[in-house]
Amino acid sequence: MRFGVIGTGRITRRLVADMQSTDNVEVTAIGSRSLDRAKWCADQYGVASAVEGYQSLLERDDVEAVYISLPPSLHAHWSIAAAAAGKHILCEKPLAISTRQAIEIAEACDRHHVRLLDATAWLHHERTDTFAAWIADGRLGKIGHISAAVSFYQPFQSNDHRLDLELGGGCILDLGWYTCGLARFVTGRNPRAVWADAVWRQGVPQRLSAILWFDDDVTATVSCGYDTATRKWFEVAGSTASLICDDFTRPWADRPARCWIHDASGKVESHKFEGSQERRMIARLASDVPLGAYLTQALDTQRILEAIDHSLESKQRVELG
Repeated sequence: MRFGVIGTGRITRRLVADMQSTDNVEVTAIGSRSLDRAKWCADQYGVASAVEGYQSLLERDDVEAVYISLPPSLHAHWSIAAAAAGKHILCEKPLAISTRQAIEIAEACDRHHVRLLDATAWLHHERTDTFAAWIADGRLGKIGHISAAVSFYQPFQSNDHRLDLELGGGCILDLGWYTCGLARFVTGRNPRAVWADAVWRQGVPQRLSAILWFDDDVTATVSCGYDTATRKWFEVAGSTASLICDDFTRPWADRPARCWIHDASGKVESHKFEGSQERRMIARLASDVPLGAYLTQALDTQRILEAIDHSLESKQRVELG
């Protein structure tokens, strides 16, 4: 599969390298609003062609799929345009800035028969398959509570879109995608209700705290923000054991992916895993493996985040339909 890259932000560099090191995948072009910027990035990443304008990239015959690395407010427009051009899509998270937009993206991809995947790489790690197996086979007993926290202390660059609410900025769509997505992954469904509070600075939510209520008396607490030290952990607490992971969004640099199971007697099992979640994600999009479960996960996560926004606006518990 030959990829074109739409956008030249900081996150692009890492994923381009992963695409270039994935079997049967090639990055053929990179597009920017500025030709100079596109040329600079193409030279930096070793990409053959630099393209001025995103639509021009979509019109290229040597591009079969696109990686969309733009501010969230632009995801819907360019994902729908890519689908209309017959290009498969790997879209940076969040998929969109609203549930309505996310559904419109999905409908466009279905209408034009192209594959769609949001770039939530942790879902594709072999470790995550093991999490799912342990939860499904009752290794933890009955799940009671889920805790998840993701934060990075002031990770901003100049003109960072995460500081602009109109561009989809703030910690909710950014880091909340991980914490709420984790709760949805564990339970396999959306919560019945949410309640949220946030600390706001510079016009955007800087820190979010939320409670989620699910059926079967399952609850979750999520925390994310830009004003605390790096965290990327979760605990899934069951009646017989707890599953704990301290690097679920992306393994710590130069360390294997890891997790622990703590049972009721105090016994602790340590587990380590190898492999690249990003390359596995890219290979999955480039294959013919069904992607419906990932789309459902993304759409549900979008609905949770929208309910959290409504709770912040109303300062009340919000029921999900």
